[in-house]
Amino acid sequence: MTDNSDEILRRLGERIATSNRILYYPLLVKSAHGCVITDVSGKEYLDFNASWTVAGLGYSNPAVIDAIKSEIESSAGLATCSFPNETVLKFADELASITPGDFAKKVWFGHSGGDACAAAYKLLPLSTKRPRVLSFYGGMHGTDLAGIAMAGHPSTVRFGVPSLVTKVPYAYCYRCPFGLEYPSCGVYCASEFIEDQVFKYVSVPDETAFMMVEAMQSDAGDIVPPKEYLRKLKQTCDKLGILFVADEVKVAPSRTGKLFGVENYGVVPDAVAMGKSIASGMPVGALVAEEDLLDGPFLTSTLAGNSISAAAGLATIRLLKKENLLQHVAEVGEQLKARLEEMKERHQLIGDVRGRGLFVGVEFVKDRRTKLPAKQETAKIVYRAWQLGLITVFVGADQNVLELTPPLIITQAEMEKGLDILEKAISDVENGLVPDSLVQGYTGF
Repeated sequence: MTDNSDEILRRLGERIATSNRILYYPLLVKSAHGCVITDVSGKEYLDFNASWTVAGLGYSNPAVIDAIKSEIESSAGLATCSFPNETVLKFADELASITPGDFAKKVWFGHSGGDACAAAYKLLPLSTKRPRVLSFYGGMHGTDLAGIAMAGHPSTVRFGVPSLVTKVPYAYCYRCPFGLEYPSCGVYCASEFIEDQVFKYVSVPDETAFMMVEAMQSDAGDIVPPKEYLRKLKQTCDKLGILFVADEVKVAPSRTGKLFGVENYGVVPDAVAMGKSIASGMPVGALVAEEDLLDGPFLTSTLAGNSISAAAGLATIRLLKKENLLQHVAEVGEQLKARLEEMKERHQLIGDVRGRGLFVGVEFVKDRRTKLPAKQETAKIVYRAWQLGLITVFVGADQNVLELTPPLIITQAEMEKGLDILEKAISDVENGLVPDSLVQGYTGF
């Protein structure tokens, strides 16, 4: 940090609303390239977060930058909602092509993944003539009123938005809300509970437009459901004529070792919401759905689906195809999980390790039997890792889950280096070397 870092951080607190920030440590960034972030003092940090997965192809990707520059020179300021160009059309074609499902599709564009989820909330009840929505505990679908209405995350419930949304438990096997164990439970939380209870007493099927579900929950604690879970949910939706909408904002494209998270479960959704890394950091969100679902009344903004973001998105998709990252993600993801499982044997703070590809969560507990969340310890591990040169964050309803989502291009050597730092941070916290005072004010969500 530079000598004036305290002053800059003070100004940050005075000028930018706390509702606009999620802080874990006093990091002031000067630049970012590949998998490395450099602060204003010149210190480099290996990044295991990818800016909440936005930098899937790493920071400052040259091909994406070239595409942005070229489009800026030809169409800066173009409001493509009324004056579309071919770049936007090509991007929509690519999105329709790569999303699961062999049926005719249309694309709705916004500025973020939250916009895409909100579009489902606003448009699908109109197209189905059904007013209700089903979503899940722990879900995070954006922070406008539609996203908050569908969310089941502690960070949003205090807004108290009225809605026709019914929320049900997600398949969080490590902390089963029904007190059952997998696989003897028969995945009760899926079709049996929802069909026999929820759709009977709370949200009747002929009034329910769609089910909004994350293939793997992220902000709730990087929760990976059982292999049968999404398939059972989809079967229930199909049987009752309810649309299945997959929120893939955090995990698509390619983060789980598949282009889309639902592909790990053999499920084809009726609609897919995307954002974050789909355009390598340029503001874009997309909802791709069966072609008759998204036409409706005016629902856009002036710069939604702008050509510059579309150019970045096209470059991103082309790189994903060209670089054949899926196999790399699967291999490095296995390296990550294997090392974490080894750490679990040495560190009692680690209660659970879960994930697919480069979407991995480590849940910290004070006691493995009671599973009491180790919230303070998790914050200190994240802070200490930052001190040692590794960027991580914590998530979860109890803020005790370390989220590991490095750029997809991370090398095996970088992975080992980062994991060495992480283990040192865990050991330092276990040995009482990180005081509570260091993490005061760095509360995450």
